[in-house]
Amino acid sequence: MAQPDLTLTASLRPAALDARRGIVRLHPEALTALGLRPGDPVRLAGRRVTAGIVAAAAPGASSALLYADDLTLGNLGVRDGGQVRVSPVPVIPAGRVILAGPVGVVAAVSPEMLRLALLGKVLTGGDDVSLLPQDVLPDASVRSLVEVARRSLANTVGFAWTSTLLTVCTVEPTAGALVTMDTVIAWEHGPATHGGPAPADATPAQPPRTADVAPPVDPPDDAPDVDELPGLRAQAEELTELLDLGFHHREVLGRLGTTISLGVLLVGPAGSGKSALVRAVAARVGARVHPLWAPEVAALANQAAAERLRAAATAARAGGPAVLLVSDVEALAPADEPGPLATVFRQVLAESIRAGVAVVCTTGRPEAVDPALRAPDLLSLRISIPLPDQAMRREQLTVLTRQVPLADDVRLDEVAARTPGFVAADLAALVREAGVRAALRQKSAETPTVSMADFSAALEVVRPTTMAASTLDLASVTLEDVGGLDEVKQTLTESVLWPLTYPDTFARLGVQPPRGVLLYGPPGCGKTYLVTALAGSGRANVLSVKGAELLSKWVGESERAVRELFRRAREAAPTLIFLDEVDALAPVRGQATDGGTTDRVVAALLTELDGVETLRNVVVVGATNRPDLVDPALLRPGRLERLVYVPPPDGPARAEILRAASRQVPLAPDVDLAALGDELAGFSAADCAALVREAALAAMRESLAAATVTAEHVSTARARVRPSLDPAQVAWLAAYAAKRD
Repeated sequence: MAQPDLTLTASLRPAALDARRGIVRLHPEALTALGLRPGDPVRLAGRRVTAGIVAAAAPGASSALLYADDLTLGNLGVRDGGQVRVSPVPVIPAGRVILAGPVGVVAAVSPEMLRLALLGKVLTGGDDVSLLPQDVLPDASVRSLVEVARRSLANTVGFAWTSTLLTVCTVEPTAGALVTMDTVIAWEHGPATHGGPAPADATPAQPPRTADVAPPVDPPDDAPDVDELPGLRAQAEELTELLDLGFHHREVLGRLGTTISLGVLLVGPAGSGKSALVRAVAARVGARVHPLWAPEVAALANQAAAERLRAAATAARAGGPAVLLVSDVEALAPADEPGPLATVFRQVLAESIRAGVAVVCTTGRPEAVDPALRAPDLLSLRISIPLPDQAMRREQLTVLTRQVPLADDVRLDEVAARTPGFVAADLAALVREAGVRAALRQKSAETPTVSMADFSAALEVVRPTTMAASTLDLASVTLEDVGGLDEVKQTLTESVLWPLTYPDTFARLGVQPPRGVLLYGPPGCGKTYLVTALAGSGRANVLSVKGAELLSKWVGESERAVRELFRRAREAAPTLIFLDEVDALAPVRGQATDGGTTDRVVAALLTELDGVETLRNVVVVGATNRPDLVDPALLRPGRLERLVYVPPPDGPARAEILRAASRQVPLAPDVDLAALGDELAGFSAADCAALVREAALAAMRESLAAATVTAEHVSTARARVRPSLDPAQVAWLAAYAAKRD
């Protein structure tokens, strides 16, 4: 019996929430005529033939239209208003699907994660498909898996995952097949998922041609495998392609009338695995590695250093493919004062590259490297290794603990969440420290294990190396420790914590999260403490800067300090940049008498907050007692766009602050904190905390063996501690807040 079909007019739905998910929508009458239900697959024929999942159109839709997104129309080969023939097709599970995509996505997204992203989609060979999961009509059994795919892709690929497109190379056994958990998903010329039935008519994979791969070699004993470097697959593939082409396929370049430059600048924070990446890739392509530590060479006299450089280059040119690995290259070619040694170094690099030697220079401070090294005939390619995000740290911990007997209570996801700013070397040190703690605890055990308590203890002593030269610290308090200020805490949660905790939601809705928040209010009302609590709640790093710390009398140094501040914040993401007393750092321009220093600092701040280089997973929080003195350009949307007034606490809020401050203080039953809060009119949060401390000191003065703090001790402290709030300033700030509202 012939299948029913309808010819409909295509209508573009650019703003639909189900766009790029393989969904097409029909009027209920059209669904009935075709015998379809929402969630059924359909065959779509325009200039090309493709398939999709059908859903009901919104009320008021036309029965003569097929509502589709730009991706589906592109696969059909028709434009808005074109004719499309729609017909039902049986549900056929896909046995094997092969896809191609951008190199970075192929390296970052495993076939298993890719299968989760494609679950419930109907694929046709030659089509383009997005990474956005089909979460409009998911089967109940795979709903949780689709959510896992969404979070994993956002963490692995970044903000661009919502717009990334892949090409379906092959669908077996037939076109228009449904992706299930039994489908074998594979990257073209790459790995495939394990398990799942192989289709009966599938052609066995052909072995790669000899010309396509490097000749096999035995890697050095200390060379790691690329699979042991999680999070660096994209960089490894890029470097492998370059070295393989330069070492083993130069005849192809010759026939094309071109050449290749084997100079690479590898950028990444200290301990991120730059040298290990080079050794792993060199072993893969069959090349020798000649390491050279730049600070050691720079410490020699100029003549001896030049001889050392030329000797290393000569050794690298002798005997087959070789990589000259120069670590911390900024020591040999500094950007500030490149001397004669830098000239010799450039000459040696140029000669080595022309001789067919690959030169890879590594640095953790690219701004400190002489720009002359980036010439086309020197280090023409730059490869960056970002700071690991939470998903990457989880993957690295899995590799690092592969040989470690973990106890049942160990949750690597939680360890990864508690280690922002950690690079691979820091995580390795963390695992070692946890193992030492476990060994000290189980010296006589036959089968010792590492528990979650060991990791928690190790986290107290192991700090990220990227924060060694900064004031970055991880908070140990949360918003629950802040008494009162419920409305303020809710506003800060939405403005600060949500962008750091749920970036995929902002990406799904297509909006940029807030860049910054300005807290203003009387002194001592908890602005700084709120920021510390925010960091603890979001498990983010805090980079705290006083207003005057960035100012310098030397021309250009203040602007450099601002750039360095934001560079460190990007490296340590997720990060809160806390600018305390921001009115001293960014006053209204045109009124200073310091030769324009503060005006240039304000300009640098504005550029960093809303410039070309975006702030990803970085939120700026400023605090001030005088919001009227802050430059207005800093307070516009896109910068410190949310102004949050932190008022003095009222009676109930003071009682909450007293309870939070006395959480560790043994209070006697006769201490009534609620009544005390009502009595402390004019007290700030800092005054309330000082009152609790003074009461404890009064108990100690009475007896060093005191076990509790009584109401009498509180009364003694009450006579000593005076309110610090200025009524005039409080009234002015309240009026300022009311005016802005």
